[in-house]
Amino acid sequence: MYKTWWQKIDYLLLIVMLILLAYGLIIVYSANGQEAGPGSEVRRQLLYIFIGIVLMVVFASIDYHFLASVELYLYIINLILLLAVLAYGKEALGAQRWISIGSFSFQPSEFAKIFIIISISARLSDENALKFEKLAVTFLYLALPMILILKQPDLGTSLVLVSIFFVMLYIRGWNPFLILGLTAMGLTISPFVLKEYQKKRLFVFVDPGMDPTGAGWNLRQSIIGVGSGKLLGKGLFSGTQTQLRFVPEHSRDFIFTVLCEELGFIGGTFLVTLYFILLFKTVQTAKYSRDLLGTLIATGIAVLFFFHVFVNIGMTMGIMPITGLPLTFMSYGGSSLISNMMAIGLLLNISMRREKFFK
Repeated sequence: MYKTWWQKIDYLLLIVMLILLAYGLIIVYSANGQEAGPGSEVRRQLLYIFIGIVLMVVFASIDYHFLASVELYLYIINLILLLAVLAYGKEALGAQRWISIGSFSFQPSEFAKIFIIISISARLSDENALKFEKLAVTFLYLALPMILILKQPDLGTSLVLVSIFFVMLYIRGWNPFLILGLTAMGLTISPFVLKEYQKKRLFVFVDPGMDPTGAGWNLRQSIIGVGSGKLLGKGLFSGTQTQLRFVPEHSRDFIFTVLCEELGFIGGTFLVTLYFILLFKTVQTAKYSRDLLGTLIATGIAVLFFFHVFVNIGMTMGIMPITGLPLTFMSYGGSSLISNMMAIGLLLNISMRREKFFK
């Protein structure tokens, strides 16, 4: 029995996303001192959500098999955008990651995550994908955009892409000991490729008391904010660490600090529960996909969500190094928000096409 398209939508996935978006808007509003006028972050975030909804519908509507068939074009567009960042990109906070067009700016490396998930999934879904020559080309597929992203520099996104790729390889059936070997090799050479400020972040992670007014300032203020919220928090719009601007990048990288200080352990637990449902639905989509291509795309998205959530929340509490990764659907920022909504569109796409649904 055929089902209409609206009967195939994963409504729980959509509802969780909408709750996360609303939750994020409230915390961004608080982090900015309840400023909601023209040009405020809340107004801009609402615009990004609208754009994200449009692109989510587009990515849900176009059959993911077609997207895989044009993966080379998506990959080339991705490389062009990353090259444009190095040539014409806007620099901020010591990194050159944004392209500006008038008053509008975006971060191509955020969209690169989605394009690379599609491209790598398309290549690994081939029946001969694990043959040496094909796998070597697939490694090259990953290496080229990663090199461009590392030059920005953006270590966090590079680690996300590597994690996605290795988990995809494992799902595809590649030898797990080879994956572990490559991971160990990467950890061994990492001290020689890290920038000086990235090394300082690692030293501060190992010794939080090191350089408390310099490299360790962000971490110390974040831990104070999270801990001071206790069980119920200080109250929405009443966080001292946030409202007095002790916590840096409080509407972006450290938005979880704002949430825990103002809404406490209960508010943080509610957010983690939402993420658990989001990840469960994503893994479920991968498990019940009609084919390997859908499984690989959904797996890549699951790793994308998990890595961002785990690392971002971990760094605010001092259990992960500071990497600058935004918190999924919560942090202020158009590129990250829109790319995550595109990922939700892909999940809906895969879920709706488990079987034919047109009458």
